[in-house]
Amino acid sequence: MDLDMKYFEEMEDKIPVGKVRTRFAPSPTGYMHVGNLRTALYTWLIARNAGGTFILRIEDTDQGRLVEGATNVIYKTLAECGLDHDEGPDVGGPVAPYIQSERRDTYGKYARLLVEKGHAYYCFCEKTESEEDSGGFDRTDDPCRALSLEEAQARVEAGEPYVIRQRIPKEGATTFRDAIFGDITVENKTLDDQVLIKRDGMPTYNFANVIDDHLMGITHVVRGSEYLSSAPKYNLLYEGFGWTVPTYVHCSPVMRDAQNKMSKRHGDPSYEDLKEQGFLTEAILNYVALLGWSPRGDIAEQEVFSLEELAKAFDLAGMSKSPAIFDIEKLTHFNALYLRAMTPEDFARAAGSYIRMAVKDEGLSASEIAALLQARCERLAEIPEKVAFFQELPEYSADLFTNKKSKTNPEVSKAMLEAAIPMLEEIPSWTQEDIHGGLTALAERLEVKNATLMWPVRIAAAGQAVTPGGAVEICKILGREETLRRLKLGLEKLS
Repeated sequence: MDLDMKYFEEMEDKIPVGKVRTRFAPSPTGYMHVGNLRTALYTWLIARNAGGTFILRIEDTDQGRLVEGATNVIYKTLAECGLDHDEGPDVGGPVAPYIQSERRDTYGKYARLLVEKGHAYYCFCEKTESEEDSGGFDRTDDPCRALSLEEAQARVEAGEPYVIRQRIPKEGATTFRDAIFGDITVENKTLDDQVLIKRDGMPTYNFANVIDDHLMGITHVVRGSEYLSSAPKYNLLYEGFGWTVPTYVHCSPVMRDAQNKMSKRHGDPSYEDLKEQGFLTEAILNYVALLGWSPRGDIAEQEVFSLEELAKAFDLAGMSKSPAIFDIEKLTHFNALYLRAMTPEDFARAAGSYIRMAVKDEGLSASEIAALLQARCERLAEIPEKVAFFQELPEYSADLFTNKKSKTNPEVSKAMLEAAIPMLEEIPSWTQEDIHGGLTALAERLEVKNATLMWPVRIAAAGQAVTPGGAVEICKILGREETLRRLKLGLEKLS
């Protein structure tokens, strides 16, 4: 089985060099969880901070886990988040293809090269995948490790099924360096001869990763700290091929609480879920960036960052070894800051569809309702519940008319509504100024505080104790006819 060395030389010649190259390499399983989004963000930030190249690669070697349409979820999420990739399946690039299943031939060739170099071997033992995964494989018992190359190749040519395994040195130790965790040394005898090429000819995740990272010129490999234990095996593969080892950046996990990692199985929210709950993409990204990284120097106290500011500020030295706890309250705080900072027009656009979920009547102005919400809303998904009273007056109890602070009770409220109804019937135009002017002048005439008049008007107009906006704004949006209808109903309740 002579190998065509020219093929490997040509592959080497294609590798881009000279600048930082990072990759985000998700499996298309249809779900972008928070940890995954953070990996994508950090990978993008490292590239952008260095003026480098950000690559999207789709890792679909585990065909059993693939989900229909999942690759589109990845494209859509990255695009929404502004994490633009310079190379990838949809945009092409100098080291295409960027989908692992389309690179299948490449892995087989490199595995055979590794066998020739003595760092891998053909294994003909019957092993189930579950035995492989449980690590229940003791290489000292593997008779195939001792086969001569000629013997093994003869069996391959005779059509015997096989896997290709990594040949881990029996003695000594392997040291690898991580940008966050520093030097880590592992004794070789604790590592297993992992499978590189499966019986069906598909590569394992661990092997495909190393080959692709090298051939795509990846300089910084960002992944979760759960891969720290595999890193020595990756190092030995790089060394076996005589390649330069990239900079490893292992991110500490994102936790639901002190004990548990976030996971889809436990119903922890994905990026899509957070969007549905009314969190803004910018707020999600800002919060996720700070789960495991903190700014230093002049900006150490800064909390709110745009994507551009993050790209400028991001450095590996600011990353933490400690697990980060995902706190929905903290994310809500960020979201509120972002909502308040929007222009009224942008907020009205973002809130519009949520308002219309509850307020179907097009005669009621969504932008006027939005103006009441901006300072009183933490998540867009809270909106329908807050504004449903505009569409329909809810059932409410006359007890709401009693309020100590406003000095109202049923008798006082009845008197206030009896005075307010004819005045509101008469005001010349239904503008906020006229409604406000009419009500404050009436309170003065009745010799009561403004609140004593406004409270019963607002309760009768909205039918609930807590509302976005006060009596004047609510009446204005409802219109004269509906306001008077509701105030008369309130008066009936009190009579």
